[in-house]
Amino acid sequence: MRMHFVKTLSILTIVILLASCSKSSSTTTTDTSTSIAVPAVYLKIYGATSITNDGAYITIKTKDLPDHKSPYYASTNELYEAYTGTTFGGYTFNKNPNLIIEQSGTFKIPVNPKVDASHAATPLGPIGIALNGVAFFNQYAGPNQPLTSEITSFDKYYGHPQQSGVYHYHVEPLYLTTVKSTKSGLMGFLLDGFPVYGPQEEDGTVVTNSMLDDYHGHSHKTIDYPSGSYHYHFTNEAPYLNGSGFYGTPGTITQ
Repeated sequence: MRMHFVKTLSILTIVILLASCSKSSSTTTTDTSTSIAVPAVYLKIYGATSITNDGAYITIKTKDLPDHKSPYYASTNELYEAYTGTTFGGYTFNKNPNLIIEQSGTFKIPVNPKVDASHAATPLGPIGIALNGVAFFNQYAGPNQPLTSEITSFDKYYGHPQQSGVYHYHVEPLYLTTVKSTKSGLMGFLLDGFPVYGPQEEDGTVVTNSMLDDYHGHSHKTIDYPSGSYHYHFTNEAPYLNGSGFYGTPGTITQ
């Protein structure tokens, strides 16, 4: 009788342990299922240190260090290169006193961007991110101050750093349009999640301001968006990248 009781108890113990293991395995599977793949188009941002997707936002982290040569790198940096040529608009380059400093930026942009009727104004500072991890800035040097006085300080790839060392592009990122991609290629994204393209259409047509809306964009099919999407374009005249505000609801940037 005692041996029968021990045998029964052993069987019950095994059943309980198996049930416990089964429950634990199920919990682990649920936890790992929360990982969401990053859409392929965002993986084109090759200069990011990390890109993740939580289902609502794409989170992009960057050091904001251009992958091309610039006179704004410290002279000890392998990417330092003195420059004395011309820059955007045919102006003679005039170096500003700032140097490129590594940043720690986090961009959160909507996975599924949507038009926002309020069209929030773009702020001074980063308003988007380029494929090489460099920040996009708007058309102003300061509050409602045109870029006229700053254009001469754009290096040969049309970027420069501000006082705290944040390197950025206000205008066409020449390294991307002529070295890494093409004049019609994807250049990056603004904070509202809508893509930014170069100064030409895929058929070679040069984009002018008259072809774009008040926010400096329009909608049609592209290689990256075969079903069509709203997108911004760089042009060679103000406002260069963005006009009267974001087309969609912007995400956030922290540094």
